[in-house]
Amino acid sequence: MKKVLPLVIAALASLAIVFLLPQFFDVNSVKVVEAKAQIEKSILPQEVIGVRTEPKEITKIYDSGVLVGVLNDDAAVSNLLTQVYTQEYESKFPGTHLDTGNDIYEIKELSYNDYQNIDDQITQYLKEKNSYTVQVNAIDFADENGVFATIYVDDVKKYEEALHKYLMYFVEESSLNAITSNETVPALTTYGERDMSVEILQNISMKKAYASPDKIMTSTNEILDYLKWGEGVEKQYYTVVPGDTIQGVGSKNNFLSDKQVVNINDDILSSVDQVLSPGTQLNVTYFQSPIDVVVKKESLRKRDEEPGPTIYQEDASMYTNEEEVVQEAKVGSKNSLIEETWINGVIVSGEEVSSIITMQPQQEIIRVGTLEVPGNGTGTFRYPIDNPLITCRWGCYSGHRALDVQNPYNRYGPVYAADRGTVYEVGYTGINGNYMIIDHGNTGYRTYYGHMNKPTDLKVGDRVDKGDVIGQIGMTGKASGPHVHFFIIVSATGERRDPCAGFLAC
Repeated sequence: MKKVLPLVIAALASLAIVFLLPQFFDVNSVKVVEAKAQIEKSILPQEVIGVRTEPKEITKIYDSGVLVGVLNDDAAVSNLLTQVYTQEYESKFPGTHLDTGNDIYEIKELSYNDYQNIDDQITQYLKEKNSYTVQVNAIDFADENGVFATIYVDDVKKYEEALHKYLMYFVEESSLNAITSNETVPALTTYGERDMSVEILQNISMKKAYASPDKIMTSTNEILDYLKWGEGVEKQYYTVVPGDTIQGVGSKNNFLSDKQVVNINDDILSSVDQVLSPGTQLNVTYFQSPIDVVVKKESLRKRDEEPGPTIYQEDASMYTNEEEVVQEAKVGSKNSLIEETWINGVIVSGEEVSSIITMQPQQEIIRVGTLEVPGNGTGTFRYPIDNPLITCRWGCYSGHRALDVQNPYNRYGPVYAADRGTVYEVGYTGINGNYMIIDHGNTGYRTYYGHMNKPTDLKVGDRVDKGDVIGQIGMTGKASGPHVHFFIIVSATGERRDPCAGFLAC
């Protein structure tokens, strides 16, 4: 009996704990206290008002990683966005909708807690935060390494108009329309060029995305400006001085062509022949676009066909150094069909694919007493480079008294003697860099060649024949691109002459 009594007492004590303790303690209140102790700290005060026996899904609103509060009604935020869109954004961005800003986001999770309803305080907080994004069109620019730039536009048509206008800086509109419509570009029937194809090297794709309103481009001009220079380019400007021409401004600034100067300043310039007013500020920052526009062109040009070197016939009956012209040299001509590649309006390569001789050249034949090349000139001149492209004529800007010529197909190609003669002077100046002067003897003229890439191997007194290589095209001295600074000098007076004034076919 003594052994059984302790067991009976223990059983009665257990029954008392089960049935009597709940009368003195609220178990649910204990759970609420425990839940409050575990709640995440939030920006807005919010209480746990109950604990469930089963978890439910809740929606938490965060601002930059910090909890704002827990929503009671998931539709509260979407209702707010609809209201704000209708009142503030629909007129500017019709046909779309809002979302919260990138720093505001929501997370859904399971929780046993029931939270105090503070939906009004949460939506008021979001209104005061004023952080919204609009669903618009995102345009991604990508290369082989992936997307490197994205812009947001409210209307794809505005982007397409801006891109079309940008491409027209490099392609004639009629050609662009034909190319994009897969039509045949009319064949060349006279001298000039035609656009054969246009390609953008980068991949461009579009998708719907959300963006802050201040990041959205809403005008064609704004998008066009981005296609010209991207973001963060510091533009350079030039102030026109008396005597400036558009070609001269380009020559003095990054060696821009006259057409490029007009394209960059199309808001104030309309023609390469436009007269400039002193004091006008011109943008001389060439396009630094996020895209590269490659244009294939076909060019039909009239080119000089040089007659080749003078033929010297030795005559034992003539005294040494005596000479007699048997046949005068005549420069011929040909029609050259050239395939060219341009990138962003700059020629990068060109190759003659066919040519037709329209006038046969005639070599000069001289009977001389020796085989030595005489120092006297022929009296006719050739261009000092192949494929001559005049980038700055005589007087293209104030003080420019020469002809600037480039070889667009071989930018650092050879420089040739314009006529035979004797090396008169070689040297270097800070303006024209490595230069040479050739004296053409009895013609009464000398020729000047500036900006050559390195000092010539020829020495004063050396004799050269017409067309001999005398150096390499360069940009030494003060030059913004590889070219030859070329002019003719009257030997007796030192007066400069424009090579295009009766000496060369310009």
